[in-house]
Amino acid sequence: MKYLGLVLRNLARNVLRTSLTGLGTMILVFVVTLVWSVLAFLDQATQSRSEKIKALVTERWTIPSRMPFSYVNLLKDGAAREPGDIKPIDMMSWTFYGGTTDPKGQDPNKFLFAIGMQPEKIPTMLDDLDQGSLSADDFALLMEGVEKLKKTRNGIILGKDRLKSQEKKIGDLIKITSVNYRGIDLEFEIVGTFPPGRYDSSSIFRIDYFNAAMDSYPKTHGGEAHPSAERSLNLVWLLVPDTASFNKVADQITKSPLFSNPSVKVETSSSSIAVFLEAYRDLLWGARWILSPSILLTLSLIIANAIAISVRERETEFAVMKVLGFRPNQLLILVILEALIVGVTAGFLSSGGTYFLVNDVAGGIPFPIAFFSKFMIPQGALWWGPVVGGLTALAGSLAPALSARSVRVANVFSKVNG
Repeated sequence: MKYLGLVLRNLARNVLRTSLTGLGTMILVFVVTLVWSVLAFLDQATQSRSEKIKALVTERWTIPSRMPFSYVNLLKDGAAREPGDIKPIDMMSWTFYGGTTDPKGQDPNKFLFAIGMQPEKIPTMLDDLDQGSLSADDFALLMEGVEKLKKTRNGIILGKDRLKSQEKKIGDLIKITSVNYRGIDLEFEIVGTFPPGRYDSSSIFRIDYFNAAMDSYPKTHGGEAHPSAERSLNLVWLLVPDTASFNKVADQITKSPLFSNPSVKVETSSSSIAVFLEAYRDLLWGARWILSPSILLTLSLIIANAIAISVRERETEFAVMKVLGFRPNQLLILVILEALIVGVTAGFLSSGGTYFLVNDVAGGIPFPIAFFSKFMIPQGALWWGPVVGGLTALAGSLAPALSARSVRVANVFSKVNG
């Protein structure tokens, strides 16, 4: 304890330098935590799973995928026809609907991208919206909106960012002038919102409301169907229990003659996300292998510089300590401990503060990539900070600590006497 007290007193002797070193460490750990959080989430999203696999069915040859909506009823059983065929555990369909609540189209903030799907699938098929992934209050908020959506044919659930950009609140009506389904302009009642975080920029409505509008289109257009009436389905998600089931279901679908016009492909959600991320490959590679190491190197240099200055200023003190009986290795440990205390403490404060501010205050990192609009800080980040701060402090303090260890008493006192 006396040794630790000596370390703390040494740090307190120059509060300004200690504070600036700690502040620099906190800023760089903050940046590293943000970068690693995004990379960790994307790694998890693209990692192949062995159970509860989501299969994504899309049109084989066209991007964006556009399939007949009749495929939904055919795909919900995974094209199972024979006694040994496998059926999916669950499914959902996605229809993309984009438009603006500004009829003149002059305000970009009024643009709204929404997904038409089955409302009962929101808590069972959408990632991170099941009861096990949300707090009790957040899940209750979600289910309140889902239940209202089930009862309201023209209902829509908006994330909090979409509510803010549209300057609306729950219970308000909005009319969307569509840009991808010309002539299918829909009026919605906002019935709920999503828990803060990943779905802040999302919007979901009932697909049967959209289909009814599509069916009514010929009545006001001389009996002619909408040009996209036969291609209004974008994606179908199927949930299967394991890899073997996925392979079987994928084989059933791709070999079925029911899906020949247009033909479809089946892939895991992780592989499909990886395809979307190809456009960001260079950016993510740079963040992983250039930005992160550069930050860690900079952090080590900051700590090394601060400790080196301290050691040079205290040469006489170290010489006196050797005369008083301190061994060289004790001086080395003393300097390293000073750096470790600053690095670990600043790292913990930074990662803990980042976790709280991003998750509980800001509601996520706004960095839209593929289907992801925001990224949360994982709980693992709470130990990233102390580890990063500690290891970089250790690396940065080795050279100054060795310098303190090798202080020669005779040389120091000769300078003083001279």
